[in-house]
Amino acid sequence: MAEPETDDETAGRLAALSLPAQLIIAVATAVAAVAAAIHLGMAFLSVSPANTVSKQHGEAIEDYIYPEFERNWKLFAPNPLQQNVAVQARAEIRTADGGSATTEWRNLSAEDGAAIRHNLLPSHTQQNEVRRAWEFYVSSHDEQDRPVGARGPLFEQYMRRIVMLRFGREEGGGTVERIQVRSATTPLPAPPWSDEKISTKTIYRVLPWWPVTGHDLSEANR
Repeated sequence: MAEPETDDETAGRLAALSLPAQLIIAVATAVAAVAAAIHLGMAFLSVSPANTVSKQHGEAIEDYIYPEFERNWKLFAPNPLQQNVAVQARAEIRTADGGSATTEWRNLSAEDGAAIRHNLLPSHTQQNEVRRAWEFYVSSHDEQDRPVGARGPLFEQYMRRIVMLRFGREEGGGTVERIQVRSATTPLPAPPWSDEKISTKTIYRVLPWWPVTGHDLSEANR
């Protein structure tokens, strides 16, 4: 087994490099250190109590954290999540003969769950993308699916893009022209030791049909 390299040997290897190579390594190291400091600072400010910095730069902090680095505390007391929410989608397609057809509902949440199951290192996308996109949409729209606040249209477009990433421009032998999203919310049953009576009937929230535009497609599918 080879002996680990000492600090002096490492320094000697660096010194043997050309000046441009040393400069590149130094710049890359500095950039990585600055990026790490910014990330840690943003993450700290996002979870820390409100303070002067977070109040003054709250929008910039949210833009950086959400949705990729968002944290969810709903597993913990006093109000843990007590229902299963599945996000489903279907598409209206234009067939090769000029007709139209509607696909079956695809359970996007179940697909992500299957990808996570038995996966020791699931990706952030598999764990959170669809779930958080739905939560963003619900929090920014009223019961009539009208946007509430300036971010409503942005979160709607975010939801549409995610669905189109899952479907692709071509689906079921035709071209996707419209998509529709719904949630299926099923309350968790009460534990065996509880006398609480809980209905486990699934409740659906069905959104309007959305026409697919170029803004809903990835660069590869445009």
